[in-house]
Amino acid sequence: MNEKLFNRNFTLLLLGQVFSLIGNYTLKFALSMYVLEQTGSASIFAGLLAVATVPQVLLAPIGGLLADRLNRRNMMVALDAFSGTAVFLTLLGICGFHGTSGFHGTGGFHGTGGFHGTSWAHLPGQEGPILLLIGILQVVLGILGAFESPTVQACVRQMQTGENLLKGNAAVSQVQAVAGLVTPFLGSLFYTAVGIRPVLAVCAACFFLTALLECFIRLRFQRRPGGQKVRQILRQDLGESKDFLLKKRPEVFRLLLLAALASFFVVGTAVVGLPFLVRNVLGLSAGHYGAAESLIGGASVAGALMVGLLAGRLQKNGLQSLLIMAGAVLIPAGAAFLLPLSVIVRYLLLLACFCIAQAVCSMFSVLALSMIQESTPEHLTGKIMACVIALSTCAQPAGQVIYGLLFDLFSESVWPVLLPTAAALMALGCLSAGFLKRFTKE
Repeated sequence: MNEKLFNRNFTLLLLGQVFSLIGNYTLKFALSMYVLEQTGSASIFAGLLAVATVPQVLLAPIGGLLADRLNRRNMMVALDAFSGTAVFLTLLGICGFHGTSGFHGTGGFHGTGGFHGTSWAHLPGQEGPILLLIGILQVVLGILGAFESPTVQACVRQMQTGENLLKGNAAVSQVQAVAGLVTPFLGSLFYTAVGIRPVLAVCAACFFLTALLECFIRLRFQRRPGGQKVRQILRQDLGESKDFLLKKRPEVFRLLLLAALASFFVVGTAVVGLPFLVRNVLGLSAGHYGAAESLIGGASVAGALMVGLLAGRLQKNGLQSLLIMAGAVLIPAGAAFLLPLSVIVRYLLLLACFCIAQAVCSMFSVLALSMIQESTPEHLTGKIMACVIALSTCAQPAGQVIYGLLFDLFSESVWPVLLPTAAALMALGCLSAGFLKRFTKE
């Protein structure tokens, strides 16, 4: 493979993703802090987060359809420009409610305490309309994200081929992991120092800068014949995708389901399990949990980096080895709660197991995504990527809810949650080995 990985188009796309992710992650953090400070209500905070996920599930198929029908470069430019505009209009709305004097420090009107124990309906003065404005912004960004995610994935598939496709997805995953690791810390410092309005201004600028960079991307685009009605286009495109997944390449659909199942187990265990085990079961401080989150974020970056370095070997050994490994490393974590070990030893063992599992899962995600992309015709890539996003978006919260119930049920002894999860992942790897080997040979 003599083609350059970081060609002009891919470099611009990656740089755009850097600024877009900085804007997205900083915005999510700042809005979360602002809502919690103003309301003191976890239910309002959770509700605002939930409304942003609904469009991603419902509209992802439409986003994939548009990614295959329209000019992908123009779509990315328009979507990021719209995101910047939505954030900027929210900033103007907040400025309109508060005049020019504004507020500084942590962004609250009444110190950091906010309105503890209040509901949205009883928020006094200007806070209710502002929270409504933030809720609308979350919905708008969720809709735009449902269109943008499959478009970006389809662009990676169009820009890279062969081993470079795997390395390209690994590079995108590294950017996402690093942004997720660094941005909350930097965002907290920025938000605490200057408040919500400057944060919104910077986030809007990030989206506009992303759109500007994407203007210089040059992608091949072949316009499809027009004259069809919207209903005909939907029926034709969605029928074509269904035919591809269920008849022509059913193994791709099976791989989609396998990735969703793996996400269900891993995200449920990591996102719900780690804070619960560290804080509630082991009784350790928030500092211990923060250190664990940072190390696991670093493990995610390391996993994405290893995919790029071990691309050829990973493709030969297959996904089943990664699934089995992810399950195997959870066995010591479960055994730690059966053996008479000290709290700190259990913490260190848990941390080591979860870090390895996170690195392996990061490798699994990148490799599975690349295999799906490489097996999909270019004119269907957007729609198939939309299926990946929709299944993942559904699987992750389902895993979080179920594992939340399981950890509450077995809070006195958590090994009945960890060890069966390890067994399920290993069994999933073994049972999928046959079709995965056939998949890689085709």
